[in-house]
Amino acid sequence: MSWSRGAVAALAVSVLLLTGSAGCGSDGAQDPGDLLSPSPVGKVLADTDLDGRHYREVDAKGAPAVGLEVQPDADGGWDVRLKLANFRFSPDGVKARAVTGRGLARLYVDERAVADLRTPSYRIPAGYLPHGTHQVTVRLYADDGTVWAVDGEAVESTADITASEPSGEATWSSPSEP
Repeated sequence: MSWSRGAVAALAVSVLLLTGSAGCGSDGAQDPGDLLSPSPVGKVLADTDLDGRHYREVDAKGAPAVGLEVQPDADGGWDVRLKLANFRFSPDGVKARAVTGRGLARLYVDERAVADLRTPSYRIPAGYLPHGTHQVTVRLYADDGTVWAVDGEAVESTADITASEPSGEATWSSPSEP
């Protein structure tokens, strides 16, 4: 009796070991195509932004849109305000997946990332911008890190601002609304 129980146990362990390892890859490497999980929201394109994040193409009808207004404040900084359409900010810590019209905005100054925004306003502090003209851009991202895009173009808005000498005077120009 004990011999047959031992053989059955050994056979069971062998089967478990063989079936448990069947799904494992030999080198543990991940296929680059698996990095972007398929999503029912839009289509992930091969195109990327300057940070290397892929565009997520959606139809123009009902697509997220963003407008940008930048104004100098009394303390020498800059108040940034976003005007959003068909887009809501996701709270910090949400699951990394694309959900229609949700995500965060990334603020750039002269193509350099400054902040990830989860609210429609931000203040660029006094002294951050040297004297001269600068481009302030805001771009919308899905929670999985892809860039919302329409017709192959990132959903973004840019404003040119000019920081004057420290006299406190500054000028700004506002782009067209979305």
